[in-house]
Amino acid sequence: MKEYQKSPLNRVKRGQIRASYDVEKINSILDAGFVGFVNYIFEGKPITIPMGYGRNKDKIYLHGSNANRMLTSLLKTKEISMTVMHLDGLVLARSGLHHSVNYRSATLFGSVKKLENDEEKEAALLCFMEHMMKGRWDGIRPMHQKELDRTLVVEMTIETASAKIRDVGVQDEPEDYDLDVWAGIVPIKQVAEYPISDPVLKESIEIPSHVLDYYHQNK
Repeated sequence: MKEYQKSPLNRVKRGQIRASYDVEKINSILDAGFVGFVNYIFEGKPITIPMGYGRNKDKIYLHGSNANRMLTSLLKTKEISMTVMHLDGLVLARSGLHHSVNYRSATLFGSVKKLENDEEKEAALLCFMEHMMKGRWDGIRPMHQKELDRTLVVEMTIETASAKIRDVGVQDEPEDYDLDVWAGIVPIKQVAEYPISDPVLKESIEIPSHVLDYYHQNK
C-alpha cells in the first residue's frame, strides 16, 4: 500500500481516526468526481472556486481562457491546493451537536506548470473530457487550432495529499439513547437522469451509446 508521507502540510489534525494517506484511496475519491475546489491568491485576497478537472496518475489538468485569473495566479505562485468532496449522507442524531454528515474528501497539494506544446495541451484536454465522460472525446468534432491557441492548460503534479472519510452511523451521548427522538442516516447520492437531446438536433441524430452508458451506470 503506497501512502503519501505525512507532513505539517497534509496531516489531518482533527478527527485523525478518519484520515487516510493511501494513494489508491485518494485517487478513488478523485475519480468519483469531476469538480474540485481550487484555492488561490489574487491581489492579496484568498479565493476558492469550483473547477472541472481530469486526472492521469499523479497529474491533474485544469483549463480556461488565456486570461483566466485563477490559472495565471497559480502559475505565478507555482503552487496549488485543491479539495474534492462527496456528500454521502446526513447523520441525524438525538442532539443538535451530534448531527453530522458522512462524506469522502481529498485535499491535494502540488506544483503547477503551463503546458505550451499543442500535443501536450490536446492530451490534457482529452484526459479532462474522458474524466467527465468516457468515450465523449471520440464523439465530438476536433478542436480548431484557434480554440487550442486561446486555451490555457495547467498541469498540477500531486506532491502530497490526504483524505478524510466519515462512513459511520449516529454517535450520541450514552444517556440520550433512551430519548423518544428519531435518529438515523439519510443517504445522499448524485445520480444521472435520462439524457435530454438538444431541441435543434437533426431528427436523425440519436443519443450516442457512450452517453447512454454513462446514464445507465449512474442512474
